[in-house]
Amino acid sequence: MLKTILFGGESGLSYAANAGLALLRIFAGVAMAVAHGYGKIPPSEGLITRTAEFGFPIPAAFAWAAGLSEFLGGIFLALGFLTRISSFFIACTMLVALIGVHGADPFNKQELAFMYLFVALAFLLKGSGDWSVDSFLRK
Repeated sequence: MLKTILFGGESGLSYAANAGLALLRIFAGVAMAVAHGYGKIPPSEGLITRTAEFGFPIPAAFAWAAGLSEFLGGIFLALGFLTRISSFFIACTMLVALIGVHGADPFNKQELAFMYLFVALAFLLKGSGDWSVDSFLRK
């Protein structure tokens, strides 16, 4: 059961399906880690203050969680390592970004967070595909 949660996903997909999943996973993961997560490690005082304004207890810990979700979660997503767990944390972080940070913004400001949220949800449901570290560890 734990192995399925950690490394689960469908196997035996076609070449085209694996290529598509791998391309999306690698691009989304690298983009998340480099463009959004890297600058949040360590969290700035501004990020910690905004986290406190959202009402999170222990704002420094939640700021670290957001930064690590985006940075390590992005790297793990790109590698296809612990894909479902990484996707879960990315999705949670993107949901907070949508509601807390961009809740009053027009759609064109929310669009990127929506995109990362739905990419993360897709990998949470589907898994990483055959061309991933998870697939290797499943065997």
